[in-house]
Amino acid sequence: MDSRDELIRYYRWLRQYGYNDSHSGNASIADGEHFWVTPTGACADTLEPQELIHCARQGPLGEGASLDARLHQLVYQSNSSAGALLHSHGAYTVALTMNGVDFVPPDFEGNYYFGSVPVITIPYENYLKEAPDRVAETLAEHRVAVVRGHGVYAQAETMNLAYKWTCSLELSAKTAFIAAQAGTL
Repeated sequence: MDSRDELIRYYRWLRQYGYNDSHSGNASIADGEHFWVTPTGACADTLEPQELIHCARQGPLGEGASLDARLHQLVYQSNSSAGALLHSHGAYTVALTMNGVDFVPPDFEGNYYFGSVPVITIPYENYLKEAPDRVAETLAEHRVAVVRGHGVYAQAETMNLAYKWTCSLELSAKTAFIAAQAGTL
């Protein structure tokens, strides 16, 4: 499968399964010394492979690339094993990390996969300036990171594994929410 088709498939799944709305989040996949990234304002429901933006790992970003393209570029520069990056807005994860405290999944799988999930606080007005460096630094040592009040960034060797980390974290957050409601947490 062409890497662009793979990116589109997983980006659409983020929308289809409720991790993003129609035009939120972004995704990229490494392709040698380059990577493909979703364009700014992309609609997951209608995005086509030819609309993806080709960017260099080192050097200028493609015109029209996602506002997070520099963040994606720095993740690939900081972590040579990263082959894919997904950015999503899972409601349970975002809600449970609004306090800015690192999230420790209470369920077995979440704790096994992540231990503690770092939560990064970046003031809204500084996001574009600060997020690329701070998220890339965090993802150099973690599978996932959450930007407080914004969303999840998951990196992995493959798109499938980045998707797994995204889904696993959201399920852990949902489990924590339900356990808190049930009074068992």
